[in-house]
Amino acid sequence: MKLSVYFVTPDGVDDALVLAALRGGASVVQLRDKTASDAEMLAQAQRLLPHLRAAGVPLVINDRIEVALACGAEGLHIGQSDGDPRQIRTLLGDGPLLGLSVETEAHVAAVPAGVDYLGVGPVRATASKPDHATPIGLDGLARMVAATRLPAVAIGGVGLADIPALKRAGCAGLAVVSAISAAPDPEAAARALAEAWRAA
Repeated sequence: MKLSVYFVTPDGVDDALVLAALRGGASVVQLRDKTASDAEMLAQAQRLLPHLRAAGVPLVINDRIEVALACGAEGLHIGQSDGDPRQIRTLLGDGPLLGLSVETEAHVAAVPAGVDYLGVGPVRATASKPDHATPIGLDGLARMVAATRLPAVAIGGVGLADIPALKRAGCAGLAVVSAISAAPDPEAAARALAEAWRAA
């Protein structure tokens, strides 16, 4: 899986915004919506999947394993409070990817077998997730990425200007919400991120 431009959707995202990010070069789409019902999220996932698969871009469902299994998504992403990754891997089976958010070096040290990649952060405070953990900064990010062999994606207040530093830290990509969703032209914003990642 190419993790370079990992787009995490905001609550209430419409299909058009996801498709704009896809056209711009998002390499992964994580459908995350804390306000939608399982049925609503499943319906949206089913609408988006044909477009994502045509582009070769995996769909990852945030937190809701039932939705991920029902729609046949390529992956599931969970946080530290979303259950035991070992049990979730068993329920998920061997096929789909399993991503895990880590916020401290202790979290990195405790990652069990069965997790495929890490979301590391928050690097900075971010309005996209008001209840986020204490920001780790670029130095903390580099230490945490160095402590794992798993591919790692930086998340939390990161954007275009951070790409060279994220690459130096060993990240496989950056996960963004508002850098694409709040941009005047989401497609152009995704394209700029994708081109900058390739060039860095």
